[in-house]
Formats: sequence, structure tokens, C-alpha cells
Amino acid sequence: MKRTRLYSALVLAMLASLSATAVASENDDSYRYEEMLVTGGKDAIRTMPGSAAFLDEEAIAKFDATDINDLLSQVPGVYIRFEDGYGLRPNIGIRGATSERSQKLTLMEDSILIAPAPYSAPAAYYVPNINRMSAVEVFKGPSAIHYGPHTVGGALNLATPAVPKEAAGQLDVTAGNDNYQKYRATYGETRGQFGYTLDALHYSADGFKELDSGGDTGFERNDINAKLQWHSDDNASIQHQVTLKLGYADENSDETYLGLSDADFDNDATRRYSASQLDEFESEHTQLHLIHHADFQNSLKLVSKLYYNRFDRGWNKFDGFIDGPAAVVVLANPDIYTQEIALIRGETNANGTPEQTIDVTDFDREYGSQGAEFNLLYTLKTGAVSHKLESGLRFHHDYVERDHSQRGYLMQNGVLVDDGQNVNKRALNKAQTDAIALYLSDEIDYKKWKVQLGLRYENIDGEVVDELAADASNSQSIVLPGLGVFFQFSDELGFLFGVNKGFSPAGPGAGSEVDPEESVNFEYGFRYQRDAFSADIIGFFSDYENLLGRCRVSDQGCNAGDEFNGGDVEIAGAEVTTNYAYDLGNGLMIPVSLTYTYTESAFQSSFLSGFSQWNSEYFNGGVAPVIEGDELPYTPEHQGRLQVGLSNGMWSVDLAVEYIGQMREVPGAGSYDDATSTQSLTTVDLAASYQLTPQILLKIIGQNLTDEQEIVSRRPFGARPNQPLSLKVGATYSF
Repeated sequence: MKRTRLYSALVLAMLASLSATAVASENDDSYRYEEMLVTGGKDAIRTMPGSAAFLDEEAIAKFDATDINDLLSQVPGVYIRFEDGYGLRPNIGIRGATSERSQKLTLMEDSILIAPAPYSAPAAYYVPNINRMSAVEVFKGPSAIHYGPHTVGGALNLATPAVPKEAAGQLDVTAGNDNYQKYRATYGETRGQFGYTLDALHYSADGFKELDSGGDTGFERNDINAKLQWHSDDNASIQHQVTLKLGYADENSDETYLGLSDADFDNDATRRYSASQLDEFESEHTQLHLIHHADFQNSLKLVSKLYYNRFDRGWNKFDGFIDGPAAVVVLANPDIYTQEIALIRGETNANGTPEQTIDVTDFDREYGSQGAEFNLLYTLKTGAVSHKLESGLRFHHDYVERDHSQRGYLMQNGVLVDDGQNVNKRALNKAQTDAIALYLSDEIDYKKWKVQLGLRYENIDGEVVDELAADASNSQSIVLPGLGVFFQFSDELGFLFGVNKGFSPAGPGAGSEVDPEESVNFEYGFRYQRDAFSADIIGFFSDYENLLGRCRVSDQGCNAGDEFNGGDVEIAGAEVTTNYAYDLGNGLMIPVSLTYTYTESAFQSSFLSGFSQWNSEYFNGGVAPVIEGDELPYTPEHQGRLQVGLSNGMWSVDLAVEYIGQMREVPGAGSYDDATSTQSLTTVDLAASYQLTPQILLKIIGQNLTDEQEIVSRRPFGARPNQPLSLKVGATYSF
């Protein structure tokens, strides 16, 4: 794998940062920038003219979350497709937008685009380590126009901890089964006008799967971050704050795309076939963010951001046969492809023909994104009407370089042996995009009404230079309006309504026959809060004009990066969030929270597509059309989570029950086919903590206590399980 040199990357970014100006905050209470929050925080959500969810540091720490999939189960309207069991490769969707590789949401860290190449290659399998965050925001509704390019579903913002005003540090150690280990150390302080934080995280495990041939199936992740901050004197006429963030993260994991046949899954869900023994993923991520916040103390604020991100990865993995049936078809039909499944299991020796030669390809890629963004906020009041005017301008460039090298291996006595013959370059190209984005919004506050009017403009130019195929280019521009309304009917009850145009751009190499994904999104509902009880019930409806699908390297019958239109699709549903804290007296509290999502979807036309997720015969190697009325894959009709706790300030116990309903893996209607759908999954988690001393917190965490394992996906190749029973113990020392 081509590795980025950390120091040279940081030096280049520092030189580039000399041309930067400033950064904007939405915190009206103080010019001292604490966190870059999209929603403005938990309290601000209650009266927003749009729906959102806010998970604070306590929610992250409660179950010591390292898997963002587990954490986001607390948010309605978010759909997860599990893949590796640890959340290393998250597949996240919002309000029916495909969860495949999280490609249809805008992913941010401290409100800065953090996906490796959000325009050129949005399906890039990356998310920052959630355990080092202090808050997670999921933003849905019309205000998503602030946070493109992908606005069909919403935005996900991960906020890092603020620089502490006083010296403070923390050491956190956790250990569990399968040799799970997590270590985190943080320290920071502010002296006069200068402050800093240092944050180091390591976590790893040996893996819960067992290779038939023996060997590792685990992972190791490291993450080191520094935040340097300066703010002007309190008496300065213009209050400034400058924050410099430096980050480096790497991963080494023995992960694979190869799953199991259904029969082998039923016998042992944690088995891994010998054909995946060479599979290994390596990555490095570097980032430099420079943020300047200026408060002119006359209702005008300016935030300027300069960002530089690099993500290099190599994934050497099983990818089928050099010249044989597709792996996904073999695993779905092992009784037909007996020779091929025996080779994958390592039960027989290959004869040296291409049909029996296993394809192991190194999918080497380099991603980069960089840009400058400026946000201007101005508040004014005219009589009983107040306005919060906001504008944003972003100049962005990103790219992906693909260098995919294929080699042939022969299965010999359960061991893969290089055949010395089949060496092939499967992809050698570079895709890049330049984009200019502009948004304008006005949040009008009048008595009991809040109305948000917004407009977003995107201008996108992309190109692909391909050494093995034809070059291509693509230009797109679009205007996206949005409207959100909130009416505070009484002290306890408020109603909201919103409508916006959603957008997900086509890739830089998309042909003229491929249109970008567009939708019209509606939401409507109410919020209720009285004393210790609160409830949000919000309905949503999305009318997709042209659903967009992207081919991945594991798909058969298309080239990686190819894009397809799925025509009109309608998605509707309801999101429920309730919270109640029951006071037992004597300091005892019982907090209860419930989230639930109902979803229905339907293609509005019949068509035949080469995209695997829109082909009901994909697992059998055939081709079948989508039929009008078919439901979308990987969109469960019902999902929810109930969490009940008991605490008295010194100790706490929380029990969480999560349910994900049955999901189709290909389009369909009516009854579910067990061979092309995942089963419903119910998991039970338990977390307990005890404050031993003012500095020491002890914790015990159990996940999936019933040890229930189901097929959570048959993509890319074969049946894949969720994580089995997991037990962890740990301690946190604060100083």
C-alpha cells in the first residue's frame, strides 16, 4: 500500500493554512468556541424548525461505545446494515436513503466535511473513531441544505471535546473477551489566552471469527489528535478564537468480504473459510483543520475553516475466482457449485485452471479532500420579529486514486499458494472533483412561530482519467430550496412542518444517461414536553425522482464506480422518541427512553438494471426486473430501542433492548424469502458503573447478552453475523 508520510502531509497543510481566514460558531452565549455543533445542542433541538437528534458525551460513555452502529440505534430514522461486527465498516442511511457504505449522508467532524472524497467517491468506508467524540448529532429535515453535498437523508456531525478552561486529564482502560483492549488518554488546559488538548486512543481485538486454516481475524486501531487554541483578550473589541486541529489515525485488520453459505452459518456463525486467509486491511488517515471564529459583538459573527484530509488504504482480499462463477452465487447455491465451495473452504486442492484459481486482489486507494469554508451569521430584530441570517460559501476539491492489482492463488492442502501466473491490473485511474457550494438561510422568530427559509446552490465539475479505459467528465449544478416551520402551540406542545429538495450528486465519471439523485422531502409532527416527560412524533415522506445506485468492486456485471438510476421511489414513515425520568426519592432515578421507526417504501415503475441491489435474481446469477411496488432492500419496516436505567449519582445500571426487523436484500413485495432476506434481530445490552472515588469510575458492560446471532447481510459474499456475546470491564481515572 502507498502510505502517506505523516510529517510531510502536516507540513504541506500548515503551509496551505497561511492563506486561511476564519471560522463561525453557532454558540450565542460566548465568543469562546467550544464545539462545532450543527444543531446548536440538546436544548436548541426542542424549538428547531426541523428534526434532529443529539447524543452527548454521557450517551457515548454509558456503553463505552466504539461501534457507531450501536450508538446510532438510539436515533429514530437511522438505518444500519451490519458488516464486520465491530463497526469498522459502517453502512448508515437516514430516512430510507441507502445505507450502503454511508454514501448518501453528509459526514462531518466539527462541522467540517470528513468523508475521504465526498464528491468523487462517497462510498469510501470511513468514519472517525466515535470513542474520542464528545457529541454526535444526526440532522434531518429542511435545514440539511446547510450541510451538503448529500441532502437526500441528512447530516451526521461528530463533535470533538472542547479545550478545557482548567487543567484536566483522563485515563481510560477497558478489557474484554476475544482479547478486546481499549486505552485512551487525554489531557488539556488553558493558560491565559492559549489552550490545548492531547488525545490518544488505541483499541483492538483478536476477532470473534475462527479461520479454518488458523490465523488472525481481529483488528487494531490507533488515533492521535492535538488541538491548539488561542483566543483574544476579554476586553478586545473584536473577539477572536483560532483553533488548529492535527490528527493521525491508522488501522490494521484481518477483515474480509467473504461470508458463509446459509447451511454453514447455521452450523457455526463465527466460522471463516480458508480462502480468506490472506485478507488484510491497512489504512492511514491524516487531517489538519484550521478554524477561526470572529465575534464582532454587533450581532455579526464570521467563521472560517481550512481543512486538509488524506486517507490511504490497501485491502488485500478474496474476490472470487479468476475465471469462474461469482462468489456470491457459489455461496448462495453450494449444492450446485460443489467444487467451488470445496475450494473456498479449503477442503480440496485446485487443479491449476483459471476456473479453480482464487482471485486475491489488492484494492489500493488514495483519497484526499481539501477546501475552505466561510460562514457568516447576523442577527437582527425589527419590532416583534427577529431574524437569524446565515450564509455559507465553500470551495472544495477531492480525489480518489485507484490501483487494483489482481493475483491468482491455488488452494493446496488448505493453504493459498501463489500460482505465479495470474497477475492483472484491474483498475488504474484517478477521479477528482472541484465543487463550489453556497447557502443562504433566514430563521424568522415571531411570537410562537419559527420559520426557516433556505436555499443551497452546488456547482460541481468532475473528471476521471483512466489508464485502462476511456476518460470521462461530468458537470452538475443545482439549486435546492428548503422551508421549515415550528409553532409553539402551548408551553408543552409544539408542531413542526418542513419541505426541502434533496440531492446526491452523480460521480465524476457518470455517463450522460445517469442523472444525480433528487428528491422532495416532507416532514411533519409534534414535540411535547411536560416536567420529566418528553415525546417527539414525526412523520416523513420522500419522493425520489431518480434513485441513484453505485457499483462496488464486489458487484458482478458492472465496473466499480459505475452508477445507475432506479427511477421514481417513494419512502414514508414515522419516528418516535420518548424520554421519562421517574424520581423514586432519596436520589434514586429511573430514566426510560424509547425510540421507534416505521418505514415503508416502493419503486414507482418497473425496469431492468445491471445494479446488483435492484436485481432479485442476483444471488442466483440471473437477471430479473424491479416490479412497480417492490420495496427497497435493507430498509426494515420496524425497528426500535428501549432503554431503562436505575441510578443514584454514585452508581448506575442501564438495560437496552434493540430490535431490527426483517429486511429484504433485493427488491420484492409480499412475503419474505428467507434466502434473500435477513431475519429480525433482538439484542440486549447491559451497562453498570460505580464511582469508587471522586477520581475513579468502574464499569462493566455486556453486549448481546442472549448471544443471539442472525444473518445481518449476505453482501458482499455470503452470510455474515452480528457480534456474539461480549463482556467488558474497565476503569476511568480523572485528574
